[in-house]
Amino acid sequence: MRAVIVAAFVAFVFSLLGTPLAIRFFTRLRADQPIRTDGPQSHLGKKGTPTMGGVVFILATVLAYVVGHLTMIALPDEQKKLTSPAPTTTGVVLLGLFVCTGLLGFLDDYLKVSKKNSLGLNKRGKLIGQASIGAVFGVIALSFPRSFDVLTQKKYDVVGEWKVNVTVLNEHLSFVKEINWLQLGKIGAVLLFIFVVMSMSNAVNLTDGLDGLATGASVMVIGAYAAIAFWQYRHWVGDGNYVGDYQYHVRDPLEVAMIAAAAAGACFGFLWWNASPARIFMGDTGALGLGSLIAGLAFATNTVLLVPIIGALFVLITVTWVMQIGSFRLRGKRIFRMVPLQHHFELAGWSEVNIVIRFWIIAGLGVAIGIGLFYADFLRIVTGAR
Repeated sequence: MRAVIVAAFVAFVFSLLGTPLAIRFFTRLRADQPIRTDGPQSHLGKKGTPTMGGVVFILATVLAYVVGHLTMIALPDEQKKLTSPAPTTTGVVLLGLFVCTGLLGFLDDYLKVSKKNSLGLNKRGKLIGQASIGAVFGVIALSFPRSFDVLTQKKYDVVGEWKVNVTVLNEHLSFVKEINWLQLGKIGAVLLFIFVVMSMSNAVNLTDGLDGLATGASVMVIGAYAAIAFWQYRHWVGDGNYVGDYQYHVRDPLEVAMIAAAAAGACFGFLWWNASPARIFMGDTGALGLGSLIAGLAFATNTVLLVPIIGALFVLITVTWVMQIGSFRLRGKRIFRMVPLQHHFELAGWSEVNIVIRFWIIAGLGVAIGIGLFYADFLRIVTGAR
């Protein structure tokens, strides 16, 4: 628990204090976000606002991860058996996704800034980059299993003991935990991993259109995964001291909780400067990184089918975007005034702050429902066993 709190605090402070430095640095480089000429006219007032702010909270998360692991060195030897002070495969996968897709977004932002237009990297190049990153870390996530000697308390005090191997990426589809009868196989699991990484990174990117909107929603979603991962750590199959009716078969849940808490804390610090009126934008650097991190957290916690609920706002904005594109290509008619959806409400006369707050409420509802479903399954098994 100490490592999780320390990581969140370090990331928050670094992001809060480091963002003003990034604002001055990117402003001096004239790395301002190009504004869409076909978008709401109110956005023209944002001209000159620097972008690529995602660099700050990505660096803050990595730094917090290192500091969090340093605090683990002081743990008793018994606890070190559960959580290694050294980096784990889980950390490599999650931070690797975060950093590498962030670098892809940085390239996109750099091209936008250097060319002074809002196009950046072409769509095919961006999709190929996302798919390649997803494939590399999907294979890593499916490799390097960790073995545990499991001691499980059954009904009537009958104790079962066996050995299990757990990887970051599960070959079974999962909702609130793995679904044993839905096996995907190694290739299917990696393909699903790539699909979710691409979907979530683009979903967060579509959501990042108003001051603080994607940042605030990401704090809620990633914070929810920090809570889920820590709950799994307290009821973990790898903890030989825990004997219960409900055990989570995941790899390194405390590591997942620490990274999620650090990323949420970093985004929270960044939100101070990104809230309306934004002094800096996260850009594709931050949006692609956050989306892929959320996808990685879903796989690491075995909650893949739960992520559309926890990330309800991102899914809503993506689905409405697909509906608009599909309707226009098939029927030649638009469903909304403009997509992504937040711009539809801008053109309808809503103020930017009202849209952001109301969309945050939607994001919060999705998070609450997702955590509720996750905990309800735990209660169902535990109370049923008794």
